[in-house]
Amino acid sequence: MEKKKFFTVQRITLIGVLSAMVFALTKFASIPIPSPLGKTAIQLGNTMCILSALLFGPITGSLAAGIGSAMVDLTDPAWAPEFWITFINKFAMAMVAGLLMHVVRFGRERIRIWLAGAAGAMTYVALYVAKNIISGHFLKGFAWNVAIVETLTLKLPVSLANGIIATICAAMLYLAMSPALRRAHLLGTAA
Repeated sequence: MEKKKFFTVQRITLIGVLSAMVFALTKFASIPIPSPLGKTAIQLGNTMCILSALLFGPITGSLAAGIGSAMVDLTDPAWAPEFWITFINKFAMAMVAGLLMHVVRFGRERIRIWLAGAAGAMTYVALYVAKNIISGHFLKGFAWNVAIVETLTLKLPVSLANGIIATICAAMLYLAMSPALRRAHLLGTAA
C-alpha cells in the first residue's frame, strides 16, 4: 500500500492562500494604538491564524499562521529582526488550536471550537508577553520590574483584546463555513 503524501500541491496551495489571508488581515485590518514605548495594535490576523487551524488542522494552520505573520514583520523594518519570533509564536498559537480541535477531540464540536480557539489565543498572549518582558530587559535595558510593568500595562490588555476578538470571530466563521467545507470534503483532518 502506497503511503499518501501530506504536502500535496493542493495542501501547499492551501497553505499559501491561508498565509496570504493571514498577511492581509494582519497588515491591512488593524487599528494602531499609540504607545510611548513601541507599536501595538488591535488586528484581525490572529482570527485567520486560529480559523486556519480550526478548519484545516494543526500543521496546515500553523504553517499558514507562521508564514503569513512572519511576512508582515518582514515588510516593516521595525519588526523585521523579530520575524522568526513572530513565526514561532503564531505557529504555536495555531498548533495549540489545531491540536485541540482535531487531535485531542474532547467534548462536542461546538465546545471544542471555543476552547481550542481560546487556548490558541492564550498561548499567543503568554508567548508575546514573555517575549516583551525578556526583550524589555535585555534589548531595551529596562530593569526586570520596569519591563514587567511596561508589558503588563501596555501590551497585555491589547493582547487580551486581540485574543478575545480572534476567538469570537474564528469560532463564528468556523460555524458559518464548516458545513460547506464538510460537504465539499475540504474540512481539516488530524494533520
